[in-house]
Amino acid sequence: MKPKSKRSYLDSQENRVKLRRYFYLSLVVLLGLDFFVEKHGHFSWENAPFFYAVYGFVACVSLIFVAKLLRFIVKRKEGYYE
Repeated sequence: MKPKSKRSYLDSQENRVKLRRYFYLSLVVLLGLDFFVEKHGHFSWENAPFFYAVYGFVACVSLIFVAKLLRFIVKRKEGYYE
């Protein structure tokens, strides 16, 4: 006899939709708060609106592409370590 599986909070489609809405709402709130935070940048472009949000997004995406490129450089044949 199999044990009864417990349903997780994210098993329900309704809960996933709620969580996604709260996530996007928090992103919009944080982006809106960017206008009220005083920045002390060393360079003029650091004072541009949404600079740090765009910079962080570009950095994360570029990390993904660099990791994909490194995979081809350091990849070994399947039986290499045996």
